[in-house]
Amino acid sequence: MDETPEVIGDLILDQTCISNKNMIHDLEQKGFGEIENDKLFLKSFETLYLLYTGKLLLKKNKKQIDFDTFMSICQKTNSEILTKFLIFRDLKTRGYVVKDGFGFGSDFRVYERGHFGEKGAKFLIFGLNEGQQEKMGALQKKIDEITQMGKEPIIAVIERRGEVIYYKINKMNFLENKSRLEDSFKF
Repeated sequence: MDETPEVIGDLILDQTCISNKNMIHDLEQKGFGEIENDKLFLKSFETLYLLYTGKLLLKKNKKQIDFDTFMSICQKTNSEILTKFLIFRDLKTRGYVVKDGFGFGSDFRVYERGHFGEKGAKFLIFGLNEGQQEKMGALQKKIDEITQMGKEPIIAVIERRGEVIYYKINKMNFLENKSRLEDSFKF
């Protein structure tokens, strides 16, 4: 079966621009991109996903750009692009609508299945590579801010083999036990 790309885009600087109105409508309904001046602009990880799935024909100055070429272009300016792509691809294959994160250091906003366009995002996802360190104080601050907004914070860890494992995180308070502390110093 010869599968032809459903979407044709032009690479303008570091964004993919979709001009065809039907393509814009279809992609927007699936949660892709942002509309600006009657055109749809895709984020790098969205472009990579559509190239990976064979649904996008990407051109720059009439020259076709494939997945590997575009990944190389992206990695020059964004060292986290592979992590973002792997998480985005995993969430899309699980049937979620995924948008770029906003603030709090989150990578993605994820909508409950069937609720995109009706409700706000339910989850905010942070991507980490296995072995990457994150300071607890910074993580706790993010969790506090996200839960105050009524969203669920989730950490997506990319294993060395490229698998994504999700951890739902909650706020936890560690109370100092002063009586035990004082007892431990008595001789």
